Amino acid sequence: MSDAGATCANRIHRELLDDGQLLHVTLDLGKGNIIDLAAIVELRSLAQEHLGATGLKAIVLDHAGSHFSFGAAVEDHLPGQVEEMLPQFHCLAKELLAIDRPILAVVNGQCLGAGLEIALLADRIFSSPSARFGQPEIKLGVFAPLASLLLPQRIGKHKAVELLLSGNSINAGKARRLGLVDELAIDPLAAALHWGRENLLAKSATAIRLATHAGRLGWSRRFSRDLDRLEQLYLGELMSTHDAVEGITAFLERRDPVWQQG
Repeated sequence: MSDAGATCANRIHRELLDDGQLLHVTLDLGKGNIIDLAAIVELRSLAQEHLGATGLKAIVLDHAGSHFSFGAAVEDHLPGQVEEMLPQFHCLAKELLAIDRPILAVVNGQCLGAGLEIALLADRIFSSPSARFGQPEIKLGVFAPLASLLLPQRIGKHKAVELLLSGNSINAGKARRLGLVDELAIDPLAAALHWGRENLLAKSATAIRLATHAGRLGWSRRFSRDLDRLEQLYLGELMSTHDAVEGITAFLERRDPVWQQG
């Protein structure tokens, strides 16, 4: 299957398939694929490396283990750490989109929080029937900036707000009905590779790059601008509140949060 030996930079594996036309990226971050600051920095390096790639026609975003991701490392959301983590995460999102190639996400198991936010960057999400999707940030007294922009675009405002405010997760069948998932498959990686090979490999890499750029043009600048505003809201207003720090601290201390009234 591979035309080049797989390489591993720490915990992010990358492999070029089909003469370099498909980039297979695998998150291998340990139990639950928790996305910490080090993983974000590593993914940014990978994205920057492929910004000027020639011949590349798609990125297949996969994961090791049973779960796509339980989300971001909660401790990275504490004051003194979130000020670095969140801008890095948002830069990663912008840089992945700036590669201007279709992103195909492969999801098994839990796809939560920052994990779902990364999956939402994909043009197509391929999911196993047993997968689950959710944005539980509200339960910690915070919100998900990336998902606040990408979920409404993908499934509509009202369904997105329901997920963002409840913090509940949904099964793959409901995610498919909502349009969050594009294809259900027992082997979602095989399905993603098949889709890429059937739909992209015979086409011009230049045309795919420019068509992807054109397809994102109507919202990408607005997305970048609005993400910067939400980042400021999160760091400048949300993190100055009692409840944001309390929710994160309570989770780490394995206790119920005590919210302020107001």
